[in-house]
Amino acid sequence: MRRGWVQAGGTVNEDAQFRAIVCGAGEVGRSIARHLAEEEAAAVTLVAQETEFLDRARRDTAGIETLHGHPAHPPVLRDAGADNANLLVAVTRSDETNMVACQVA
Repeated sequence: MRRGWVQAGGTVNEDAQFRAIVCGAGEVGRSIARHLAEEEAAAVTLVAQETEFLDRARRDTAGIETLHGHPAHPPVLRDAGADNANLLVAVTRSDETNMVACQVA
């Protein structure tokens, strides 16, 4: 299911040193993902349930991978690469989802 990590410019970056998952694709989540991808050269996967937010993130933020799914579900986090991630940031609109995503990861 993993398509590989995507670096700025849209090319696959399998050798990224820092891997991050951002749960929540609203304004805050997109901003964090953009910063990590552009300023920190991190491989970033953005996870959210809202397809319109993910579509906007793909248009506005180069160098990230998006994954549609519930951020607190273990299979979704596994598909996002939680096993190999250095960082998980949970900034959905739901405090409960944020806490569970952090505990599951």
